[in-house]
Amino acid sequence: MRGPHNIIRLIRTGATLERTGAMSVVLDAFEAPKPLRILAHTLGWPFKWLGYKGNPDMPPATRALTALGPAYIKLGQMLSTRPDLVGEDLALQLRVLQDKLPPFSKSEAMAEVEKELGLPVDQVFSEFSEPIAAASIAQVHRARLADSGKEVAVKVLRPGIERAFNKDVDAFYFAARIVDLFAPGARRLRPMEVIEHFDGVVQAELDLRLESASASEFAANTGSDEGFQLPSIQWNYSARRVMTLDWADGVAMGDNVALDAAGHDRRVLGNRVLSLFLRHALRDGFFHADMHQGNLKVASNGDIIAYDFGIMGHIDEYTRRVYAEILFGFIKRDYKRVAEVHFEAGYVPADRDVDEFARALRAVGEPIFGMDASGISMGRLLNYLFEVTERFGMETRTELILLQRTMVVVEGVARSLDPHINIWETAHPVVEDYIKKSIGPRAVVKDLVSTAQVMARFGPRLPALVEAALIAQSSPPDTRGRAGKAWVTPALTGAVVGAGLLAIVSHIL
Repeated sequence: MRGPHNIIRLIRTGATLERTGAMSVVLDAFEAPKPLRILAHTLGWPFKWLGYKGNPDMPPATRALTALGPAYIKLGQMLSTRPDLVGEDLALQLRVLQDKLPPFSKSEAMAEVEKELGLPVDQVFSEFSEPIAAASIAQVHRARLADSGKEVAVKVLRPGIERAFNKDVDAFYFAARIVDLFAPGARRLRPMEVIEHFDGVVQAELDLRLESASASEFAANTGSDEGFQLPSIQWNYSARRVMTLDWADGVAMGDNVALDAAGHDRRVLGNRVLSLFLRHALRDGFFHADMHQGNLKVASNGDIIAYDFGIMGHIDEYTRRVYAEILFGFIKRDYKRVAEVHFEAGYVPADRDVDEFARALRAVGEPIFGMDASGISMGRLLNYLFEVTERFGMETRTELILLQRTMVVVEGVARSLDPHINIWETAHPVVEDYIKKSIGPRAVVKDLVSTAQVMARFGPRLPALVEAALIAQSSPPDTRGRAGKAWVTPALTGAVVGAGLLAIVSHIL
């Protein structure tokens, strides 16, 4: 319940922020108005002694969030993907937030496995190790299947983690409501929307069946990608709180010495990891959104292995086309076309000047093209682009922020493998191939066919919709009412356009 009892939790939170020195850092990052600053310090400073001390070796913000526990760590991780809200400096701090907590015991993990799978652990696994990695939500054990002898990784949610998260998230909602009530100037930060998004992300991560489904979908999309592997999900031994997947054997992507010793070409790996990410984002619209070195290995044959599918990004087809055209326009240095794409997509209000916007984009692109290969960064380009579009009235688009954040991470991985990688040269063929397939005559025909298929499913209802629209249109104004006016024209237009599209596609085919 989001009631006053949450004040106690908020006081403990404020006290911890004050004690660790994070309160001012957070308020400055959010550019909090004076009333909110006064309220925050009032809640925190008098009770400073109640706050958690945290690890003094960490920066203030990460120190405070780590001390406060799993929900706060996850909130910090989510905010690290939103530099538009917290600023670049704090976002950078939060990106390196340690997602490690003391593990829970092996016996507790085995009890969870037995409860979820409905079988004794020794009947499922012939071996079950101590925890090898512990994070805020779950931990991982290395095991061996009793029936096949296959090595697997078993991910187990922390006991009671759902209740703990729900209590903290309840307090977050209460805090967001207070901000809305007492600090109207901070509403531009959309605190309720931020917490709602966070709640949705956490609830998804608390059901490992959803992560298993993401892994399965990702595998189906990327099955034919050369040089890329994903561990298979063992569905028979997975449930809501337990996920079992094949063990990924390979060299850690972040260990350059081991990669060199194994004979892997780091230049090839750097190009491959960047190309794969772009291909997944553009071709599939479904990408691994936590693609750092800790979630990547290199197999003995040189294939890149990805795992940990708790955070995945999704981009609809139209947004993919817009994103590809924007990237391709920058690659070609056609700033007028990049500006036009923003206007066509409705990202920038129509009352702004397209030529002025194109000049602003040129100011973003040209300095980057003047750098040598090691300085060119697509992530930096997108960051500058968001700054410019914000000045021209573009609203924040969460899916593009996540894409930009992941692009920065993937670029970092690629550069750690090959410091001299040319991002544009690597991206050019992937983006160009997508443009050819998705924008042009073939794409138009494909879109018309897809539209016709949708309309065909509603075909039997079209005559009734047209008839109802015509009857409503011919009725006297006082009998139609406001609701009738709202849908008459769209319904009639949709029916007519749909019928026309069916005729056009039939003619083409």
